Amino acid sequence: MRVLGVDPGLTRCGIGVVDGAVGRPLTLVEVDVVRSSPDSPVEQRLLGIAEAVDAWLDRHAPDVVAVERVFSQHNVRTVMGVAQVSGVVITAAARRGVPVALHTPSEVKASVTGSGRADKTQVASMVMRLLRLAEPPRPADASDALAIAICHVWRGGAQTRLAEAVAAHDARRAR
Repeated sequence: MRVLGVDPGLTRCGIGVVDGAVGRPLTLVEVDVVRSSPDSPVEQRLLGIAEAVDAWLDRHAPDVVAVERVFSQHNVRTVMGVAQVSGVVITAAARRGVPVALHTPSEVKASVTGSGRADKTQVASMVMRLLRLAEPPRPADASDALAIAICHVWRGGAQTRLAEAVAAHDARRAR
């Protein structure tokens, strides 16, 4: 399974692609951070991020896009920017018919480190180990994007299989 993971942010949007399957080694395909200037109008910032996401989707043809779910923060401007970027990413995937999965920060941390309360250093360290990297991806947004992709490889595959089994069962019962 090829997963494009996105850590949405208006100033720094982490984006990374991981190949893997449950019980098999994970492989880093590519990782980067899409940046936009706080001095630019929001529509230009979102357009730049949308164009970068489009290019990644075209270049890597992921099976699924995994996005960190927006959660409540005290800074409303930060939440708005994250939500806007998430919408841009989800729309780009939908235009191509690529499924989208949303994972909460605690789901991602628990999946990658074993603890839903892990800090960014612990997440980056585990991403480095799981992908067999010499050093953790920098900045943290890049590492977080890979953690989101890893989370989906491990959790999303099981969720998808369960949903398919339930659908098949329901279809048999409807006959």
